[in-house]
Amino acid sequence: MKSILDAHVAEPGLAVVEIAAADDATAFAIQQLLAERCATARADRTTRDPGEPGIRLRFFADLRQEPDA
Repeated sequence: MKSILDAHVAEPGLAVVEIAAADDATAFAIQQLLAERCATARADRTTRDPGEPGIRLRFFADLRQEPDA
């Protein structure tokens, strides 16, 4: 995965969320739960790290804003 940039966490309330899960469905379900509670820039695909179990999903959250209706 790409490095986290300073801009992604430059202010209080900004976060990078990385999920490790057994499968895509689980990772996207967790992303959806968090998206219902805060504004997110959602990811649309997962990645696999060679030699590591499961998949990874990274997205960005802004706790300062309400989620989209």
